[in-house]
Amino acid sequence: MGPWISWKALALGLLLTGAALAADRININTADASTLQQGLTNVGPHKAQAIVAYRRQRGPFLRVEDLARVKGIGTATVERNRRRMTVGARTAPTAEPPRRAVPAPVPRR
Repeated sequence: MGPWISWKALALGLLLTGAALAADRININTADASTLQQGLTNVGPHKAQAIVAYRRQRGPFLRVEDLARVKGIGTATVERNRRRMTVGARTAPTAEPPRRAVPAPVPRR
């Protein structure tokens, strides 16, 4: 019974580690320049400000790969930081439900 418990403990530890790593990701759509600079490799103050400015002008990033569109950020930087970043939960824009047409009254004879 001893080895079985050890495997369970190992599996649980790996699960918790994965959850902790996912929770530590930086949301590139909401993080300020300081957070971006401190949390991402090869992103200094100028690049962090460029990310925030790009986001303000063009809206949120849809994918992590879109970060490469920012001047000064290349695909190598995106790949190096891929596991550290997220764009947050993707939700569809809320639209009003379609309105049902009210049927016209039927004239009585």
